[in-house]
Amino acid sequence: MTSDTAATAASRDLHTVLGSGPAGTALARELVRRGHPVRLVDRNATGPALDGVERFAADVSTAEGARAATAGAAVVYHCVNVGYHLQVEVMPRIQEAVLGAVEDSGARLVVLDTLYPYGETGGAVMTEDSPWKATSRKGRMRAALDEKYLAAHREGRARVVLARSADFIGPGVLNSTLGAAVFPAALTGGEVLGIGDIDLPHSYTDIREVAAGLATLGEQPEGDGRVWHLPTAPAVTTREIHAMIEKRVERPLHIVVLEEAKPFGPFDEQFMAEYAEMFYQHTEPQIMDSTAFEQTFGVTPTPLAETLDTTLTWYGEWLAQK
Repeated sequence: MTSDTAATAASRDLHTVLGSGPAGTALARELVRRGHPVRLVDRNATGPALDGVERFAADVSTAEGARAATAGAAVVYHCVNVGYHLQVEVMPRIQEAVLGAVEDSGARLVVLDTLYPYGETGGAVMTEDSPWKATSRKGRMRAALDEKYLAAHREGRARVVLARSADFIGPGVLNSTLGAAVFPAALTGGEVLGIGDIDLPHSYTDIREVAAGLATLGEQPEGDGRVWHLPTAPAVTTREIHAMIEKRVERPLHIVVLEEAKPFGPFDEQFMAEYAEMFYQHTEPQIMDSTAFEQTFGVTPTPLAETLDTTLTWYGEWLAQK
C-alpha cells in the first residue's frame, strides 16, 4: 500500500467525536484503543493532549462549523452538551447543523441521548419500547430531536443511531448526581448530596460503558435506525450506593438530602432552577434496562462495585492535584 493509499484509507476510517466533555473524551480514548484515527471537536481545542487524538476547534451549532468538524469522517459521534439553561434553545440548532453535515457527507451519525423523552414512568422499567411521554420542556425538546433523527434515517437522508444513557458515573464525571457533589466529600468528610427519595432504585451508567457502547455502535452499522440503551448495571437505591461508598472510605457519610431542587455544591441556583422540572427523576424509580444491547452485542455491564472503586480512586487523585 502506498503512503497516499494508506492516508486515504485512514481518512475513510476517521471517527469524529463532537464534544469533549466526560463522554466525548472517554469515547475518543476508547476509539484510539480500538485502532481508529480520531478527531475530537470542541469550540476551543484547548484541552490536554490525548495520544492518537487530533483536537479540532469548531462551533458545531453553525452549518459551517459542523461541516468543517465532520469533513472526511466515516463516523460522527454527537456528544455535545451545553449549559442546562441553554439546552432548549441551543440543542436544536446543533442538531440542524450536524444532521445537515452528515446528510451532505454520507457519514454515519451516532447520537448520545438521555432518558428524558420517556418522561415520568411511575417507576416502570424503561426499555427501548417504552412510550415517550415527556411533559418537561427539556424532555419534549429531546423527544422532538430524536423523532427528527429517526425520520432522517427512515427517509434515507442520513444513517443515524441513538444511544441512551442513564445518569453518568465514573472517572472524570463531575456534573452528575453521583459526581462532584458526592465523592470529594465522601473522601474528606464533607457533606454528601442525596436527592429526593434515596430509597428508590436509580440507574447509573459507567462513563466507560458509555464510551464502549458508542464505539460499538460506530463500528456496527447493523444497529442503525433505532434507539439503544447503553450497558448499565442493575439499579440499586441511592442509600445502598451510599453504604457501598461508606464501606470503601471506611467512615460514615454526612448525607444532606435535598427534597426539592435548590443549590448545593457544584449545582448553582441557575442550574437548579432549570433542574426543577426534572426532579421527578428522584421522586419515582429510575430504572433503565439495557438487555437488548447486551444480548445483541454480547457485552456485560461493569458491576457497580467496580465502578465505585474506580471512581473513588480517580477522585482521590483529582483532589490531590487541587
